[in-house]
Amino acid sequence: MQAETPDRIVWTVERLDPAADDESLEIGCGNGAAVALICPRLQRGRITAIDRSPTAIATATRRNAADIASGKAVILTTDLARLEAPARRFDQAFAINVNLFWLQPAAELQVLARVLKPGGALCLVFQPPSESKLDSIAAACTVRLAAHGFVAIRTARQVLESGSAVCVHATRAER
Repeated sequence: MQAETPDRIVWTVERLDPAADDESLEIGCGNGAAVALICPRLQRGRITAIDRSPTAIATATRRNAADIASGKAVILTTDLARLEAPARRFDQAFAINVNLFWLQPAAELQVLARVLKPGGALCLVFQPPSESKLDSIAAACTVRLAAHGFVAIRTARQVLESGSAVCVHATRAER
């Protein structure tokens, strides 16, 4: 039996609101909980979920076996900097508690700029142990996203049952 899905993952999927034909990319999929929430919304779309941990990928693969078999989900062991995907493939990408985005994400943001469609959305959600870190994380992400050509950057905070979270949402420039 699967554990209850953390509220930060539910909130993230609600913010993304994937359409039935969206191509989505999850960075750092962990146990595949977000994949399990997104797949029922898809008709012609697909989610590609990546994680660098073989253990996480094994768990996510077991959890989402039916959606993988149907073609709604693809789960890969890789990190974002090494992701091999066609250019302009994804309508949206997201990551939950993936710290590299507020640290040194240059290579990863270059990959995202290549694989997101023009106007594609990027949603970065963080729920740090200390609420006092939310503003500094959001500010660091905003600076790094802007430096890599992402536009319409905005943040949203949410008080969840498990604690406060922030979402940094950006759009790939329409070039």
